[in-house]
Amino acid sequence: MSYRMTIGAGSVTMEAELNDTPTARRIWEELPIAGQANTWGDEIYFRIPVSAEAAPDARAEVEVGELGYWPRGEAFCIFFGRTPASTDDEPRAASPVNVVGHVLGDPAAFREVPAGATVTLERDEAT
Repeated sequence: MSYRMTIGAGSVTMEAELNDTPTARRIWEELPIAGQANTWGDEIYFRIPVSAEAAPDARAEVEVGELGYWPRGEAFCIFFGRTPASTDDEPRAASPVNVVGHVLGDPAAFREVPAGATVTLERDEAT
Protein backbone atom coordinates (compact mmCIF):
# COMPACT_ATOMS: atom_id res chain seq x y z
CA MET A 1 0.00 0.00 0.00
CA SER A 2 1.14 3.54 -0.64
CA TYR A 3 0.06 6.74 0.99
CA ARG A 4 -0.45 9.97 -1.00
CA MET A 5 0.13 13.35 0.58
CA THR A 6 0.60 16.98 -0.36
CA ILE A 7 3.71 18.93 0.56
CA GLY A 8 3.32 22.69 0.81
CA ALA A 9 6.55 24.66 1.19
CA GLY A 10 6.58 28.41 0.70
CA SER A 11 5.07 28.94 -2.77
CA VAL A 12 5.58 25.29 -3.81
CA THR A 13 2.82 22.67 -3.58
CA MET A 14 3.62 19.13 -4.67
CA GLU A 15 2.07 15.70 -4.43
CA ALA A 16 4.15 12.95 -2.88
CA GLU A 17 3.86 9.30 -2.06
CA LEU A 18 4.97 7.63 1.14
CA ASN A 19 6.07 4.02 0.91
CA ASP A 20 4.77 1.15 3.02
CA THR A 21 7.43 1.06 5.73
CA PRO A 22 7.11 1.37 9.52
CA THR A 23 8.60 4.89 9.55
CA ALA A 24 6.41 6.09 6.67
CA ARG A 25 3.30 4.71 8.41
CA ARG A 26 4.26 6.57 11.61
CA ILE A 27 4.55 9.82 9.64
CA TRP A 28 1.20 9.13 7.93
CA GLU A 29 -0.48 8.65 11.32
CA GLU A 30 0.77 12.06 12.51
CA LEU A 31 -0.45 14.04 9.47
CA PRO A 32 -1.08 16.92 9.19
CA ILE A 33 2.36 18.18 10.23
CA ALA A 34 3.76 21.69 9.89
CA GLY A 35 7.21 23.07 10.53
CA GLN A 36 9.79 25.65 9.51
CA ALA A 37 12.14 24.82 6.63
CA ASN A 38 15.83 24.45 7.29
CA THR A 39 17.97 24.25 4.17
CA TRP A 40 21.21 22.34 3.70
CA GLY A 41 22.30 22.70 0.11
CA ASP A 42 19.49 21.29 -2.01
CA GLU A 43 17.74 19.68 0.94
CA ILE A 44 14.87 20.95 3.07
CA TYR A 45 14.45 19.39 6.49
CA PHE A 46 12.38 20.13 9.58
CA ARG A 47 11.67 18.48 12.90
CA ILE A 48 8.48 16.41 13.08
CA PRO A 49 6.64 14.75 16.01
CA VAL A 50 7.81 11.26 15.06
CA SER A 51 10.49 9.25 16.79
CA ALA A 52 11.94 6.24 14.96
CA GLU A 53 15.17 4.31 14.93
CA ALA A 54 17.30 3.97 11.82
CA ALA A 55 15.85 1.25 9.60
CA PRO A 56 18.05 -1.69 8.55
CA ASP A 57 18.16 -0.18 5.03
CA ALA A 58 18.81 3.43 6.16
CA ARG A 59 21.30 5.16 3.88
CA ALA A 60 23.05 8.47 3.36
CA GLU A 61 23.13 8.18 -0.45
CA VAL A 62 19.70 9.23 -1.69
CA GLU A 63 18.13 10.10 -5.03
CA VAL A 64 16.82 13.44 -6.20
CA GLY A 65 13.13 13.54 -5.25
CA GLU A 66 13.35 11.07 -2.40
CA LEU A 67 11.86 11.84 0.99
CA GLY A 68 13.63 10.75 4.13
CA TYR A 69 13.29 10.61 7.87
CA TRP A 70 16.49 11.57 9.69
CA PRO A 71 16.52 9.63 13.00
CA ARG A 72 19.32 11.71 14.54
CA GLY A 73 17.33 14.95 14.17
CA GLU A 74 13.78 13.50 14.19
CA ALA A 75 13.34 15.37 10.92
CA PHE A 76 11.53 15.00 7.62
CA CYS A 77 13.82 15.59 4.63
CA ILE A 78 13.14 16.53 1.02
CA PHE A 79 16.13 15.90 -1.27
CA PHE A 80 16.28 17.80 -4.57
CA GLY A 81 19.99 18.13 -5.44
CA ARG A 82 23.50 18.39 -4.05
CA THR A 83 24.03 18.80 -0.32
CA PRO A 84 27.24 19.85 1.47
CA ALA A 85 28.00 16.13 1.99
CA SER A 86 27.63 15.26 -1.72
CA THR A 87 30.62 13.88 -3.60
CA ASP A 88 28.89 14.13 -7.00
CA ASP A 89 25.59 15.58 -8.29
CA GLU A 90 23.47 13.25 -6.15
CA PRO A 91 22.15 14.27 -2.73
CA ARG A 92 23.82 12.84 0.34
CA ALA A 93 22.31 13.10 3.81
CA ALA A 94 24.41 14.20 6.78
CA SER A 95 23.94 10.69 8.22
CA PRO A 96 21.74 7.74 7.19
CA VAL A 97 18.03 8.40 6.70
CA ASN A 98 15.06 6.08 6.41
CA VAL A 99 13.79 6.62 2.86
CA VAL A 100 10.03 7.07 3.31
CA GLY A 101 8.83 8.07 -0.16
CA HIS A 102 9.26 10.39 -3.13
CA VAL A 103 7.77 13.49 -4.68
CA LEU A 104 5.53 13.11 -7.74
CA GLY A 105 6.61 16.31 -9.49
CA ASP A 106 9.81 18.15 -10.37
CA PRO A 107 11.92 18.19 -7.18
CA ALA A 108 13.87 21.21 -8.47
CA ALA A 109 10.84 23.37 -7.62
CA PHE A 110 11.92 23.19 -3.97
CA ARG A 111 14.91 25.43 -4.81
CA GLU A 112 12.41 28.32 -4.58
CA VAL A 113 11.73 27.63 -0.89
CA PRO A 114 13.68 29.88 1.48
CA ALA A 115 14.92 28.84 4.91
CA GLY A 116 12.27 29.65 7.50
CA ALA A 117 9.33 29.07 5.14
CA THR A 118 6.41 27.08 6.53
CA VAL A 119 6.29 23.48 5.33
CA THR A 120 3.10 21.45 5.63
CA LEU A 121 2.52 17.75 5.10
CA GLU A 122 -1.13 16.79 4.64
CA ARG A 123 -2.97 13.64 3.65
CA ASP A 124 -4.25 13.59 0.11
CA GLU A 125 -7.97 13.19 0.67
CA ALA A 126 -8.26 11.01 -2.44
CA THR A 127 -6.44 8.15 -0.67
